[in-house]
Amino acid sequence: MTQYALAYVLALVVFVGIDIVWLAGVARSTYVEEMGVLLRKQPMLGAAVAFYLLYIAGLMLFAIVPGLKAASPLYALALGAAVGLLAYGTYDLTNLAVIEGYTLKIALIDLAWGTFLTAITAGIVTALVPMIAGR
Repeated sequence: MTQYALAYVLALVVFVGIDIVWLAGVARSTYVEEMGVLLRKQPMLGAAVAFYLLYIAGLMLFAIVPGLKAASPLYALALGAAVGLLAYGTYDLTNLAVIEGYTLKIALIDLAWGTFLTAITAGIVTALVPMIAGR
C-alpha cells in the first residue's frame, strides 16, 4: 500500500470513528434539542458515506499530503483546521442563512467541531503514517 493510500484509509478510520462518537453520543442530545424536526429519524447512509469519502479526499489534498511532504504533523494540523473551518463554515453559515430553525448555537457548535475534528485528523494521520510505513 502506498503512503498516500495508507494515509487515506487511516484518515477515513480516524475521522469517521471520532465523528460517530461525537454525533451518536457526546453531542446527540444537543443536536436533537437544537434541530428537532430538521433531523431525520434515520440518516441517509449513502449520503453520509459519500460525504466521508469526498471530505477525506479533500483533507488529503489540502492538509495531509502537504503535511507528509513537509514531514510536519503541526503543519498538517494547521492546514486541517483551515480546511475544517472553510468546509464546515460553508455548511453551517449557509444553513443558518437559509434554513428556518437552524440555530446560531448549533452552527457555532458544529463549526467548532468540524474545525477541530478536521485538524486533529490531519495531525494524527501525518504523525502516524511515517511510523506505520517505516519511514
